[in-house]
Amino acid sequence: MANVQTLSKGEQTRERIMDIAQDGVLNKGFAATSIDEIIAEAGITKSGFFYHFKDKNDLAKALLQRYLDSEWAVFDALFKKADDLSEDPLHSFLIFLKLMAEMTGDLPNGHPGCLIASYVYSEQMFSRDVRDMTTEGHRIWRRRFRERLDRIAARYPARIEIDLDDMADMLSTVTDGGIILSKSLHEPSVLPRQILQYRAFVRLVFLGN
Repeated sequence: MANVQTLSKGEQTRERIMDIAQDGVLNKGFAATSIDEIIAEAGITKSGFFYHFKDKNDLAKALLQRYLDSEWAVFDALFKKADDLSEDPLHSFLIFLKLMAEMTGDLPNGHPGCLIASYVYSEQMFSRDVRDMTTEGHRIWRRRFRERLDRIAARYPARIEIDLDDMADMLSTVTDGGIILSKSLHEPSVLPRQILQYRAFVRLVFLGN
């Protein structure tokens, strides 16, 4: 989310609309989040909504792009911090996972949810370009984490047979699954614990201990 102090009044309204819509989508799904309830909570007219978004699909696309940009800004910051602490690719990745677990553990009410997952569950509602964005979002996760794993494997040959694409995807499945479990069990600590379990698996694969 952008710093509201740097935004114009119109940009602040656009961000407010997206904030309200994202909360609705994460809590009850895209189909159940109506334009009428968004504009009522935002305190704007319907014409005010359509000034910023031509339709609900346009809103969905803007929401997803903002989510992807924000997500990778967070990951890039964590990776930079981890790389500053260690030049060793394995130790840096382990630090990153520890920082990621700590970050998700510090959220007072647990992780709000994954917007990409919410879109996938109701992808038939969206245009092809929005569906392609959700697919690309997961491919970005795979590429970025695979790049890290390739650097690790070049220095630390895996102790067991492993597909590095699958291992990269595993962090996505652990994260999304951890979010679902945390919400279902009403235990916010489940997600960071699952990330730490993945971290332990990475250690076992490349160090054997």
